Amino acid sequence: MTVPHQDPAERRVTVTGPPRRARLRSRGRYPHASGYHRPRVEIDEQTTLGHTYVRSLMRTQLRAALTVFAVLALLIGPLPLLFAAMPDARRLEWAVLGFGLYVPLVLLARWYVRRAERNERDLVRLVEDR
Repeated sequence: MTVPHQDPAERRVTVTGPPRRARLRSRGRYPHASGYHRPRVEIDEQTTLGHTYVRSLMRTQLRAALTVFAVLALLIGPLPLLFAAMPDARRLEWAVLGFGLYVPLVLLARWYVRRAERNERDLVRLVEDR
């Protein structure tokens, strides 16, 4: 038996579900009207729920920023008192200001950026229903 040569356009294709565009069109422009809830639509249309999502993100970002500010104030705030208590330790002042503060500042900055990215990633997961 010989198998006739098939044209690439006539090749068989396995279909596992409706095309993606058809699924999106079937829900219509407002998917939440049929009882289906999409946070992205809520945010885009600036509804009360969307406003709540954005405020929640802003609140968590503010909490992270205030935490960094508090740690920074506790780290740097007492330094003038320490330097005033030890007037003969000029080399110590330069060592602390020139080298000792950079490591905590870099660690604080790194923590803040990672925390902010995690907060944003959590909101995106919520919005994209993942």
